[in-house]
Amino acid sequence: MSRPRVVIESPFGSRPDGTRCTHEEMAANVHYLKRCLLDSLKRGEAPFASAALYPQVLDDATPDERRMGMEAGFAWGEWSNLVAVYVDRGITPGMTEGIERYRRLGIAVEERRIGA
Repeated sequence: MSRPRVVIESPFGSRPDGTRCTHEEMAANVHYLKRCLLDSLKRGEAPFASAALYPQVLDDATPDERRMGMEAGFAWGEWSNLVAVYVDRGITPGMTEGIERYRRLGIAVEERRIGA
């Protein structure tokens, strides 16, 4: 049985108001993202989170590199069955861009919470 391909949208380097996160906030976002990935796996899904991958090789604080990572993530996301938006830590402008793009492609978007 095939697992549904799910894009994970969660905060990484920005706050919901669009300002840059501190290193501590970014670390908390990475910890949260790991919990989101685990939540998705436990639901029987095959999650993909570009925010967990591309910042390892690109500088999220450099606009051109951030855009490169986002576009690469969107390219993978075009093949997804669902977008899971984890909202416990808010919705950032980058997440909003992804949500809008996937909706235009006709991909279902679902809000999720995993709690504190």
